[in-house]
Amino acid sequence: MKPGLDHVFDLTVELARPHEMGECPGGVRRVIPIVGGSADGPLVRGRILEVGADWQTVLAGGIADLDARYAIETDDGAVIEVVSQGVRHAPPEVAARMAAGEKVDPSEYYMRTFIRLESGHAAYDWVNRSLFLAMGGKVGATVRLSIYRVA
Repeated sequence: MKPGLDHVFDLTVELARPHEMGECPGGVRRVIPIVGGSADGPLVRGRILEVGADWQTVLAGGIADLDARYAIETDDGAVIEVVSQGVRHAPPEVAARMAAGEKVDPSEYYMRTFIRLESGHAAYDWVNRSLFLAMGGKVGATVRLSIYRVA
């Protein structure tokens, strides 16, 4: 049996300037504050709270290990924690364009994340009982992701 994917919502995650940590034992590290954004879709609608960050490690070969944690406040008052862990990689010429701040179509590189959602709000108990996948990319000072529940 092959699992299906059901679209749940899309995220536009607004980012602040990265804080570069430099070369660390595990790779080149940076912390990118998450300062807002929105969630919009058939099952979740709301705004991203200014309470998180993406802790990135760039490994050999330009592979970025992504580890973001933040929260969504839904239009009906629930708070949903987002824990997003994944990977991004691009051919060297595409990575150079991205590093230069050029707008690069997400179809030119790979970015996927595994997402866990958690909420204590009764209307969103279903997020505690599901696994999610996301795909998307960086667009200017935002990350845009489409979130799917693994059926």
